[in-house]
Amino acid sequence: MKVCGQNIRKIRRSKDLTQEYMAFEMGISQKAYSDIENSKVKINLEILTKISGILDIRPSDICSISHKCGMDEYQDKYHNLVEYMKNSNIPIPEDLL
Repeated sequence: MKVCGQNIRKIRRSKDLTQEYMAFEMGISQKAYSDIENSKVKINLEILTKISGILDIRPSDICSISHKCGMDEYQDKYHNLVEYMKNSNIPIPEDLL
């Protein structure tokens, strides 16, 4: 899980964004956001999606190998959702691909 937090920090810094900005955009405290980057909280799909949206990247750019992030369960749900949307002819937002 530490890999995800480290990746988030690296990408955030490369875009010259502060933790305070990220926290504001997510609607959480700076401390709560810091805990995400320091791997003190488990990153779920909702958090990953919010962060990737703010950073304007795909969730997989943060956490490309799901077992390293402890996200197998969420990756399965994510893939099932995308598959369902495809099969149901529901438009899939680009940021989810």
